[in-house]
Amino acid sequence: MVVTTSNDGFVGALRAQSRRYHDRHPFHRKMNEGALSRRQIQGWAANRFYYQLNLPRKDAAIIANCPDRDVRRRWIQRVLDHDGTADGEGGIEAWLRLGEALGLDRDELLDERHVVPGVRFAVDAYVTFARTRPWVEAVASSLTELFAPGLMAERLAAFERHYPWIDRAGLAYFRARLTQAPRDSEHAMEVVTKYCRTPAEQSAAVAALAFKCDVLWSMLDATERAYPDG
Repeated sequence: MVVTTSNDGFVGALRAQSRRYHDRHPFHRKMNEGALSRRQIQGWAANRFYYQLNLPRKDAAIIANCPDRDVRRRWIQRVLDHDGTADGEGGIEAWLRLGEALGLDRDELLDERHVVPGVRFAVDAYVTFARTRPWVEAVASSLTELFAPGLMAERLAAFERHYPWIDRAGLAYFRARLTQAPRDSEHAMEVVTKYCRTPAEQSAAVAALAFKCDVLWSMLDATERAYPDG
């Protein structure tokens, strides 16, 4: 993994994990190429919602384990971004509206009837990681957001181009993440480079980010198996 305390080398090792990011997954590539059926996109959205639903719990676990008050003050914004500060706000609500734009009832998402075991296992493992591993490793695992803005822009364009049956108002979640993800990843990188100074700490941070990439990849593996071509 990382064998130097140089910040440049460390940041480079973190950014190199983009090669493991789920935008390279065959299912994701098919989605961006317009090759998925309505049922496949609905299945992806319903299973991805389980991940979205658990993000505030993951972030709350990081806050609970973090001894740095300044970090906690900023990190709580992530919880608010997803939960909102009132009914009808936040990323979870935006994903419910995406589901409606795809032809899914809210109850179908909220009761988790479509969540396949592989997705549930991967997401639960991520929440457990945030609860049980050193808090700075959990912060490092969130750095997939380094790669997210490009993915969100590509996904938004692909949905608008290839899937005209989707109500454009339902794509608001992706638009919001175009600005939220860079803000969040910048803060997480500040934290990780501040607290991970030794080779062992840096290696653990890179491993945490690799684990998160595996979580996202595994979710798509499970979704692809549950919703095959045709």
